[in-house]
Amino acid sequence: MTVTAYTLAIVLDLFCLFLGYRFLFQPGPAAAGYGVPADPGGDAGAYLTVKGSRDGAFGVVGLLVLAFAGAHAEAWFMVGVALVPLADTLTVLRNGGAKAVAFGVHFATAVVVLISAALLFLV
Repeated sequence: MTVTAYTLAIVLDLFCLFLGYRFLFQPGPAAAGYGVPADPGGDAGAYLTVKGSRDGAFGVVGLLVLAFAGAHAEAWFMVGVALVPLADTLTVLRNGGAKAVAFGVHFATAVVVLISAALLFLV
């Protein structure tokens, strides 16, 4: 179970880094995948940069917590981080995004993050 807990945590942290990179360097496709596309005629660049920075920072912090504070601290970090995809679920729903993306991507991500936290608590 230890290998599974650590592997899932590392994969989730690396996925946050990937999302951050994508929002910083491919903001249009990243926003479309998020479930609320950016307005091509508007100035959404700052918001997409903030999202990319936030996601990337969560990935870095998660890896640092796991490496230097251990599984239990990472578990608590994951519990807190689970609030982000839950908020993303509401953001997509409130802005006319597809329910399939809201629940199939964001809510499902929150569930996986909480499963990761539970596994880390058991280590």
